Amino acid sequence: MCIRDRLSNVRERFSKQKIQVIISDLSLVSYCRDKRKTAQLFYLLNIDQPAILDKRSLTFPCFCKPYDGSCSKGAIALFSEGELTPELINDPKNMFMELVPKTYSEYTIDGYYSKDGHLKCLVPRKRLEVRGGEVSKGVTRHNFVYDYLLERVSYLEGARGCITFQLFVNEQDNQIKGLEINPRFGGGYPLSYAAGANFPKWLIQEYLFNQPIDFCDDWQPNTLMLRYDAKVITHEYQ
Repeated sequence: MCIRDRLSNVRERFSKQKIQVIISDLSLVSYCRDKRKTAQLFYLLNIDQPAILDKRSLTFPCFCKPYDGSCSKGAIALFSEGELTPELINDPKNMFMELVPKTYSEYTIDGYYSKDGHLKCLVPRKRLEVRGGEVSKGVTRHNFVYDYLLERVSYLEGARGCITFQLFVNEQDNQIKGLEINPRFGGGYPLSYAAGANFPKWLIQEYLFNQPIDFCDDWQPNTLMLRYDAKVITHEYQ
């Protein structure tokens, strides 16, 4: 059980001690932690997604990933049956799905949900460059992705605080395929913050001052972020 599962499971116990743990309900967290259940949630939300394949009758190319993986660990594209090893097919954690072509871009969308599960802000971020599963270059976009999600996730039962949606997006024909939903802040959230989506401020207003949060749509599109490593050098270090 991961830390999010544990916190969600004991959130009410913390609440009785006047401690606010801002985590979504366990029912939603469980959908997000298991990518097989995430596929069910996408179906319920009427969000298109890559087809899930039966490992006993795979078609190629396809994509293999652990149902509980993160940061792209264990994820691999398979272009022929010859690349399918016994280790991959026999690993009970592996699931197989349609391989989404490179004509699709990756988007991460930051959503802020109030205490009652209603959406208060939605910021799509196009991932221009990714390293180790984390965005290293991204830009905010206010396009059809925003409209597509807004009408489907304006209410998400059990959601609180930041929820991130990951989608494959074909910008040529406006096609969308759902990838993941994470009940937490994503690594690229500083881009949404820089664009004007001040989730920390709203958390303080809502949970410390008990103030209602208005819907916010005045964040800045086309805001670009570049993240990079920097070196620190000292001399004569003992």
